[in-house]
Amino acid sequence: MTLSAKTVVLIAIGAALYGIGGLPMFGIPVFANTTLKPAMAVLALFGVLFGPLVGFLVGFIGHWVTDLFAGWGVWLTWVLGSGIVGLLIGLYPKITQDRLEKGKFNKLDFTLFVFLAFLGNVIGYGCSAYLDSVLYAEPFVKVMAQLSIIAAGNTLLIAIVGHFILTAVAKRKQQSYNLKEAD
Repeated sequence: MTLSAKTVVLIAIGAALYGIGGLPMFGIPVFANTTLKPAMAVLALFGVLFGPLVGFLVGFIGHWVTDLFAGWGVWLTWVLGSGIVGLLIGLYPKITQDRLEKGKFNKLDFTLFVFLAFLGNVIGYGCSAYLDSVLYAEPFVKVMAQLSIIAAGNTLLIAIVGHFILTAVAKRKQQSYNLKEAD
């Protein structure tokens, strides 16, 4: 598998934005070792706009960067979870047959976007919670509480920010698409 220069640059930019935006100073503490971070919207948008591979690598590398700069050490279980979130949200273009690229973003598309965000958070961070419990002997009740809070919070955050941005992207793409059709 080879990555184009454009894809590598997209991954680097997305991971940097996610990594820096995930730092505690930009987040809202919601539970023990759990922060609601606006960077999740960056992860979701890179996944939706550029696909599952970019989504996975932005989440994986970006979370790694967050952990490194935050000073609490790299938690590979949660790094993997962020990668899985980006991967699952990145399935959006395939499922919708690239409707967003054609300037289409309706209520069904938005519902699918929110569903993929929720599914990504539950599966991705569910894996993280399970692995923390098994590998690090973290209390199961604690990691399940983290999972529940963060899956709900991230999904809500992604839905709100994503709606505005994806609506704007669709409007912009529609203008470009109309120009191409007129040629």
